[in-house]
Amino acid sequence: MELFAVPDLPEIRPGDDLAALIRERVDLEPDDVVCVASTVVSKAEGRLADLSEFPAGPRARELAARLAEISGDEKDPRFAQAVLEESTEIIVEAPFLLTESRFGHVGVNAGIDRSNVAGADLLLLPKRPSESAARIREGLPVDRVVVTDTCGRPFRHGQRGVAIGWAGMPASRDWRGEADRDGRELGVTVQNVVDELAAAANLVAGEGDGGTPVVVVRGFEFGDHDGSDAQFREVEGDFVRQALREWAFESN
Repeated sequence: MELFAVPDLPEIRPGDDLAALIRERVDLEPDDVVCVASTVVSKAEGRLADLSEFPAGPRARELAARLAEISGDEKDPRFAQAVLEESTEIIVEAPFLLTESRFGHVGVNAGIDRSNVAGADLLLLPKRPSESAARIREGLPVDRVVVTDTCGRPFRHGQRGVAIGWAGMPASRDWRGEADRDGRELGVTVQNVVDELAAAANLVAGEGDGGTPVVVVRGFEFGDHDGSDAQFREVEGDFVRQALREWAFESN
């Protein structure tokens, strides 16, 4: 399997045709997987916003005040309002805002970005990233597109690439019922393929001002496995979320 970045992409602006920009810069093969950073998808879809668009309500002011008290730094309640409006649930209120986005992704601050946003204050995640992936796919000579983002995860330090949208392939491949090397039947192994592709792409894409937002994965084979589009855990079986709902942060 080979991964390489699409070179020389310009600064993406609202209304830009991402598929056309990618096609102009790389010779794609039908079995390639194209991984596109959510930042450029959001910019092309006009998901830039100013804080003035989010006048703070009482709940946002309460959240901002609590976070400011904990951190010792001033917090803009308009940012908290933006997080509220982009979320379906605030899972953790302190010492940071851990939320579920409107398409099911759990992350800090609803995934709202405040860096690399020329001419605006905020960059919101795509509204429906899998639909975004499908639209990009329509303009490319490939079957598979993944929209990626970076976020942290429990029990691990640092951030890694994850898939928040995909088209043309299942999110996971199911090894249950197949045999391991000793002939034992696998009973629980479901491999989140789109997350693994996103993480691999993020290694090539890089971060900061030297980052490249589109990476091509060549030579990946899904194999003869059952697949599933289940990506985000159902709340009923998400015991970590259930525990967090009962947890409260206590500052020293």
